[in-house]
Amino acid sequence: MFQKVLVANRGEIAVRIIHTCRLLGIKTVAFYSVVDVVALHVQKADDAYLVGGARVAESYLNIDKIIEVAVSSGAEAIHPGYGLLSENTMFAEACKVAGIVFIGPAPNAIAIMGNKVAARKLVEASGVPVVPGISTPLLEVEAAVSAAKAIGYPLMLKSSAGGGGIGMQFASNEAALRKAFAGNQKRAMDFFGDGAMYLEKYVADSRHIEVQVLADAEGNTVFVGERECSIQRRHQKVIEEAPSCFLNETNRLKMGHTAVQIAKLVHYQNAGTVEFLVDEDQNFYFLEMNTRLQVEHPVTEAVTGLDLVAEQLKIAAGELLSFTQSDVKLCGHAIEARIYAEDPKTFFPSPGQITHLDLPEGEGIRHELGIHQQSKITPFYDPMIAKLVVWGEDRAQAIERLQKALDHYQVAGIKTNIALLQSIANHQAFQAGETTTDFIGKNIYPVN
Repeated sequence: MFQKVLVANRGEIAVRIIHTCRLLGIKTVAFYSVVDVVALHVQKADDAYLVGGARVAESYLNIDKIIEVAVSSGAEAIHPGYGLLSENTMFAEACKVAGIVFIGPAPNAIAIMGNKVAARKLVEASGVPVVPGISTPLLEVEAAVSAAKAIGYPLMLKSSAGGGGIGMQFASNEAALRKAFAGNQKRAMDFFGDGAMYLEKYVADSRHIEVQVLADAEGNTVFVGERECSIQRRHQKVIEEAPSCFLNETNRLKMGHTAVQIAKLVHYQNAGTVEFLVDEDQNFYFLEMNTRLQVEHPVTEAVTGLDLVAEQLKIAAGELLSFTQSDVKLCGHAIEARIYAEDPKTFFPSPGQITHLDLPEGEGIRHELGIHQQSKITPFYDPMIAKLVVWGEDRAQAIERLQKALDHYQVAGIKTNIALLQSIANHQAFQAGETTTDFIGKNIYPVN
């Protein structure tokens, strides 16, 4: 096992990785920008280094500086967390050149699955169903309009690179597509350095369900349950749960084995997630594969008893999986609510000084935090500041614990989305499991 690991991230995920490293006796190295001097991940790590300015390009995306810190600190491996450089092929390659282990898949797997068009082509050729659409990168609006005529409206315009809902928009007709194309392309170029777009048919009343996979260096690959991530706003997840209350056991196993099949197409190693769109008849279609740890990984940990970060570290250190598919058992139900520093009505970020923080406690409650009582939330980074995870013996108990925990979750000094989360948790449709991707637009903020 590694003696020292550099955590190439910030916020709650950096703190979460540091926690598992400490449990395994691994020393950790953090780095930070000029506005993160007193950030929680800096306080929790054994060593921390200043790497640059507030903007991510000057600090958390500065590959050369990060590698320099890793080498000078004696770190043997780098854990990228999620977001930032976690799916950056150049970063994975730079680690390899520097003789540092990248805790994740090989660069070629990141490259193939990171390009959504290339991944779609590969998976489609293997016989796995994909959402009807076009598997050709689109660089001009006229090409998109022409392709849309063959697919039919409504549809989704998506970025070929990256994820997280960035560069993604619904288009009900040609005018909407033309209006969306330039803006989406610019956002994709700004965030991912790639303005290529593609189109998929919009599937009404669908669910976003993903499967967690683990694979070691000898190709042993297992799926460890699924997560339903259908509650979204602006195509970004808000609440996730495991397992899905929608799938029957036959389709649950079928999706799991399909996810393993997809992972093996690129000789995948480490933790990864295969995302599917599932229609009202439980037909499922490949969306994409995220070659990293997911934000919502704690709900899988809660129902399997696994520590996915520990599994990542072990696999990266050359260990083989210590269990097989038949050993994986799901117990109870877990729900995660993402806490954002944002106005719940406009979804605009809400930077500022946290003046009071009081977290709910009790059986089945877990907190993933990137903040403390005196944290200052800046406008430079993702506004997610924490995650609330609850577990129950069944979904009803998990929802009850979520409701009570949200009622006692206090953050002052900034606006948060806690009121939105309460509205979702208290809604009859959510409690009934009617959690389609248009849930918020249909039930919370109805779109006329």
